[in-house]
Amino acid sequence: MDANVFLRGLDSLGVDFYTGVPDSLLQPLNDALFARHGLTAPHVVAANEGGAVALAAGHTIATGKPAMVYLQNSGIGNAVNPVASLLHEQVYGIPCVFVVGWRGEPGVKDEPQHAFQGAVTPQMLELLGLTVFVLDAQTGDEAFTEMLKVGSARMAQGQSIEFLTRKGGLTGERAAMPEPPYALAREEAIRALLDNAGAEDCFISTTGKASRELYELRQARGERHDRDFLTVGSMGHAGMIALGMALAKPARTFWCLDGDGAALMHLGSLGVETQQRATNLIHVVLNNGAHESVGGMPVAGGGMRFAPVAHSLGFDAAYTAAGAEELAALLPEMRAMQGKLRFLEILLRPGSRDDLGRPTQTPRENLQSLMQTLQK
Repeated sequence: MDANVFLRGLDSLGVDFYTGVPDSLLQPLNDALFARHGLTAPHVVAANEGGAVALAAGHTIATGKPAMVYLQNSGIGNAVNPVASLLHEQVYGIPCVFVVGWRGEPGVKDEPQHAFQGAVTPQMLELLGLTVFVLDAQTGDEAFTEMLKVGSARMAQGQSIEFLTRKGGLTGERAAMPEPPYALAREEAIRALLDNAGAEDCFISTTGKASRELYELRQARGERHDRDFLTVGSMGHAGMIALGMALAKPARTFWCLDGDGAALMHLGSLGVETQQRATNLIHVVLNNGAHESVGGMPVAGGGMRFAPVAHSLGFDAAYTAAGAEELAALLPEMRAMQGKLRFLEILLRPGSRDDLGRPTQTPRENLQSLMQTLQK
């Protein structure tokens, strides 16, 4: 179904506000919303899925009109609390329209981190009290009209509805996203970080292409993968994973390779880092202004700056590098800062190599090799 046709169907339900976290399966919808409304209300790219649900609820409370929340099924966990304790008909009965990309659908080839989540997604949605409609490439006008009719009746009773979207369920044209003014590529930045790290340093990389690039750089350098943790799922949690390791192994240096969208998703984790003062952890945010791994939608409009936030939260040294030369000058200085909490934001252009591969190790193989290294 064309994404604009889908949106016109939601218009008939009274939906006039849209928020969520981008998803690759929902890219046509994200592009259509960007073309329609840009990046400010009535379309808001949220920091996380729970925040999107709360934002939608606030709009409905103020206007009496329902809102739409879009997300990947991996983000359902972030949304459970406000769905169950705010929207549900046994609490406030605030109706909402959810559109969820179904990654890891049984029988459809996908990455390992989506397998379990994909298998249990329909049951999770039903347990939350949502009326679930499945959109796929065969969904026609008549079927969609019936979904809208049933959905309208449910929403009139204070219930929420869900369009669970299979791969190819929504189609549409790509929208041109704004181009940031920075030239440095993420892979080049990660290469510089590896060049300046110690031989025993460990890397914890965030969800998406950063982990894929770290893996391929190790391969190209002829290095093992037993000092890296590739956070293939759990978007936004790389910092806490890294902190857990750093607190347990204070004699070893750890680098967290975070993304801007991921860091914003659970920004409070930075405050926990400063409170614990794990000075053997260097937190790096690779800021390309975009949710690149899921379609390129700008993060918070594409203008977020994290170094000032990190400094205000208590990092002793919080720097920003905007190019290769600046990064090359900063890294040796930061590596030499012992006993200080260190934070580095690297401003990048979005994009990656067309031939960028994926790890050939399974997540458990990666974990086991790293655990063996850390327990020596």
